[in-house]
Amino acid sequence: MIWQLGLPLEHLEKLPKERQDEIIERLKHSAEQSAIVDCAVQMKLADCYYKRANYGKSADLLKTIPEDSLSHESFRQLALSYQKQGDLDSYIYWATQLVVRYPMDGEIVAGLTLALAQKNQPEKGLTYGLNYSLKDRNNILVNRAIADAFFLKRDFTAASIWYEQLMEQGDSTFNTIYSAGMCFAQNQDLNRAYKYLQLAIIKSGMQHFGCAYRLGIVCNDLHSYDEGLGYLDLALEIQKPDTAVMKAITLSQGEAYYLTKQYDKAVEAWKRHLEYNPSSIATYYNIASAYYYFLDDNQQSKAYLERFLQVARKEENPTPQLKDMIEKSEKLLRTTNFGLKAKPKRK
Repeated sequence: MIWQLGLPLEHLEKLPKERQDEIIERLKHSAEQSAIVDCAVQMKLADCYYKRANYGKSADLLKTIPEDSLSHESFRQLALSYQKQGDLDSYIYWATQLVVRYPMDGEIVAGLTLALAQKNQPEKGLTYGLNYSLKDRNNILVNRAIADAFFLKRDFTAASIWYEQLMEQGDSTFNTIYSAGMCFAQNQDLNRAYKYLQLAIIKSGMQHFGCAYRLGIVCNDLHSYDEGLGYLDLALEIQKPDTAVMKAITLSQGEAYYLTKQYDKAVEAWKRHLEYNPSSIATYYNIASAYYYFLDDNQQSKAYLERFLQVARKEENPTPQLKDMIEKSEKLLRTTNFGLKAKPKRK
């Protein structure tokens, strides 16, 4: 079929993208029109989709090909297409079929071992990983999957042995070091927990909340209280939310609650906004107005009007709108007896 297009299959990737697209569409059309599709062409078309991250179409093509006709690479693309789409059940099915035919495909064995553990079948996953390790003890991907599977199984003793073996093999990833520390912490081997958690927090650039928190606990358990408090303070600092994001969220929440007449919730949101943006002049005014007109709380209204004026009067170049707000607030404070509850209500 491909030769009808005047192009050898293996040269497709060397063409400009526009020409590739044209040929792929013609291949697709020919495949749809043909009752018997040439497997090599279908696998090539699936390969094009896979390399363009269109994993759905790649899998749809490959799963219709008889398994004994799939090349090793196409079989891998079929399994990995489901993994990349987050379809763990389909990935497990196809990875299992692949491993039967290619038992030393370390990447797939590792993925299958971990996927089964994540689906609460760690024993089954470990069967694949440990069988592989009998023939190849040095595959870091498989060994890491075995360690993680033991961790998910909560067999922290076995997991720690595999994590330490990984580090001896040269695996210096954060996850391996941190997981080793967590295993020793779970087993109350505090000195080794401290050793690996300290390495892990440095590896993270002092930016991993869970590691800083757990290290603080371990230090306290070792009676190194000053150091423990330092790591716990670091954990709190890491956990602080992004100020710019929280400003935007709390302001929008306040506006939405106000517009839907949920005035008490609007005030709560605006108060949270002031925690992140204490110089927000309009927010003080909005809270004061909500208390005065809708929530029947004169004392809070007065307090926020006064806070509004303190902030607003510091503005060097007030807008006409701000000048009007200042004037209204000053008049309200002069003419209103805030000890009385009765006041006009906005409709």
